[in-house]
Amino acid sequence: MQHLESHLDPEVLTLLAIGEPVATPAEQDHLSTCPRCAVELSALTRTVVAGRSTVLLEDLEAPPERVWSRISEELGFSAPAAISDAAATSEIDPRVETDLMDPTESEAERASGGARGASTPRRRRSGLIRGLFVLAASVAVLGVAVGGWALTRQATVVELASAELAAFPDHPGAEGSAVVVERGDETVIEVTLDADVDPDSNREVWLITEDATEIVSLGMLEGQTGEFVVPDTIDLREFVLVDVSDEPVDGDPTHSGDSIVRGALDFA
Repeated sequence: MQHLESHLDPEVLTLLAIGEPVATPAEQDHLSTCPRCAVELSALTRTVVAGRSTVLLEDLEAPPERVWSRISEELGFSAPAAISDAAATSEIDPRVETDLMDPTESEAERASGGARGASTPRRRRSGLIRGLFVLAASVAVLGVAVGGWALTRQATVVELASAELAAFPDHPGAEGSAVVVERGDETVIEVTLDADVDPDSNREVWLITEDATEIVSLGMLEGQTGEFVVPDTIDLREFVLVDVSDEPVDGDPTHSGDSIVRGALDFA
């Protein structure tokens, strides 16, 4: 079997990506053993699929205008508003869609029904190659911009409740606070404690029901501040008391009965 001495021509890769079986046996053999060409073909194929797909585009939440402005700057466009308007319609340019769906016939030829010139296929293929690479770049920039916007939104912290933690009689002068925040898919309690305690003991954070019939440990407080993820099974409107206790290192997982500070959550 004949083997290629160089990589596949970009035109061949593009035509393979849109489904045309143009590869020779030697080119097919090269493609099966060359990681570089395989990666390029895979990227072009994903671009074609993205260009042809219109599934659920109308259901996606539109990013703010600054996202489209960033895309315009990255691609060197001078009219970001036009991009935003075009994106809002969730439609593919009919010329691009037609090129992707039918790579063998030009728009002029479809309109006139005339005979094809000898140079038309090469012109169309060259234009198609350029179009696919531009589309690939656009998809990449759009993915980065929208992905970054989505991650920023996901990282937004929303405060749900807070509590001032008052000292118990055995710990005069102690004070603390607790803030409940929603961070992405998690509910987190941020606890702060200012107290003189035995350095050889532990400070443990607890959630307690208002009638003190149920209690759940969130973990040990290292230093003066700490963050604790609230288990999904805990309803903070029932476990409204936040307690920090002084726990001896004795291996007993239950509450020592020596609370340093405690306070009730006030929901915003």
